[in-house]
Amino acid sequence: MIVMKFGGTSLANSERIKDSSEIVKQRLHKKPIIVVSAVSGITDLLINTAKHAVKGENPNFKVEEIIEIHKKIIKELNLNKDLLIEDFVLLYDVMNGIYLLGELSSRSIDLISSFGEIFSSKIFAEYLNTQNISSKQYSGWEAGILTNDNFTNADILEETNERIKNKLNNFSGVPVVTGFIAKNKDNQVTTLGRGGSDYTAAIIGSALNVDEIEIWTDVDGIKTTDPRIVPNAKQWNKITFNEASEMAYFGAKVLHPKTIKPAVDKNIPVKILNTYNFENKGTLIVNDDEKECTFRAISLKKDITVIRICSTKMLYAHGFLAKIFEIFNKYELSIDLISTSEVTVSVTLDNIDGFSKNLEKAVSELRGIAKIEVLNERSIICITGKDIKNKPEVFEKISKVFGKTNTNIELISQGASPLSISFVVKKDNVNELIKEMHKELFENE
Repeated sequence: MIVMKFGGTSLANSERIKDSSEIVKQRLHKKPIIVVSAVSGITDLLINTAKHAVKGENPNFKVEEIIEIHKKIIKELNLNKDLLIEDFVLLYDVMNGIYLLGELSSRSIDLISSFGEIFSSKIFAEYLNTQNISSKQYSGWEAGILTNDNFTNADILEETNERIKNKLNNFSGVPVVTGFIAKNKDNQVTTLGRGGSDYTAAIIGSALNVDEIEIWTDVDGIKTTDPRIVPNAKQWNKITFNEASEMAYFGAKVLHPKTIKPAVDKNIPVKILNTYNFENKGTLIVNDDEKECTFRAISLKKDITVIRICSTKMLYAHGFLAKIFEIFNKYELSIDLISTSEVTVSVTLDNIDGFSKNLEKAVSELRGIAKIEVLNERSIICITGKDIKNKPEVFEKISKVFGKTNTNIELISQGASPLSISFVVKKDNVNELIKEMHKELFENE
């Protein structure tokens, strides 16, 4: 048994859906369970429409645009034109409710976001049925995924595994499950965070102890860096879970960071594959890779904010650091990197929805205990590799590039992992820096 997750670009239009269904057909002997994202761009369109509706802009024109995208796909696949009619009506009702009430809570955002995966999963399941592949659509909650009440970024509850076994083991065909969305114990729709369809695939794979999890996307696999920045980036045939986790956390777009843990827990291989180039063997992610490799990848995380907290009186005072983290936790601000000196604590924060408002409150409270400096428009460059933390020659190579590009490093963090070193720089010319770094670490070897 395998889990196959298809991302939004793999379902972007009728031709992509046909190609994805052919891939499923080739793997029927492996008893696949399908997990799907929304059609490419739809989730953003849904959320943006809701945000404009709450400000008093009539949402019906944008809702019609979303519906027409799916009607076109349904028509081109020769499916029943009324396949999603009830879901379309419900979308109108929910969006106009937001418009009339002028209120958009996190709970409402999750409900709005869920329509994309519901639409795509029903279309994909129905198309498989027309291709003589017995299929049934399941929402995330119908498949057994139960979460806490942390709307927009929910965590699964322990009983999820047993629920998935009970729900999906009873169907002999090919289940098509909505990625990204679930429900809490109060029957309210929740979401697993952006990119959470990968997480859904891993949750299901872990619960059913499958042989492999396939993540079908629009890239050939995991490469030495983003091929949009460096077109000749090298593709890896195999990497480790730990390496992939470091890459994902620091900006690699081919994998959602949460995907790793459920797969690691059960030692289930994860393979990254390309729907647009299904002849490519992709990249296999496993627990151990015997191949010695000093450098594995350069990852980039843009739109970072650095907070410098300076206090000559309190840095060594009992509970000072605890107080800092307490404030960040209070305003739900997640820290990526941390660095300390004699009088300064520096942290990096990832800009997400609602970030600015929460940051303003946190900074205001922090000013009560220290001098605060906020540095915007920064980027994190993360170098991943085999035990690079303990190899002196690594810094020589990296420093050479920073010197050549005249780039000032604002923060360095090695962290607890021996697999990565991270640098914070201004976002200006960061792509050129990545190109030069790639030449030095990968092309000159």
